Amino acid sequence: QVRLVESGGGSVQPGGSLRLSCAASGSTGSDMAIGWFRQAPGKEREAISCIQTYAGKKDYADSLKGRFTISRDNAKNTVYLQMNSLRPEDAAVYYCAASASPYYCPEYGFPSGFSTWGQGTRVTVSS
Repeated sequence: QVRLVESGGGSVQPGGSLRLSCAASGSTGSDMAIGWFRQAPGKEREAISCIQTYAGKKDYADSLKGRFTISRDNAKNTVYLQMNSLRPEDAAVYYCAASASPYYCPEYGFPSGFSTWGQGTRVTVSS
């Protein structure tokens, strides 16, 4: 059973950057494809990106390309989300989740394609 723990959230001014981390533990944590989602108050959970262990990733949110980048350090069993040029509308709780496949990123970013979720980390963007 994999366990996911997010960290790195906080408060940042518009235009700033944050790097979120998702640490995976458990017997299969190092092999699973991991995705990032976010959920703002009153909105549905939105898929951002997913990355596989050795090759391959998917970007689900075209609107975030160029500002958000997913990466992975397999030696640390950690997946990162680098967020640049943050805007007030990026404020949300950010979650990482393990693919239900489990080694491949789902073709589409539906939450149902992910089986295990972290507790979330909150990002606030304001001046």
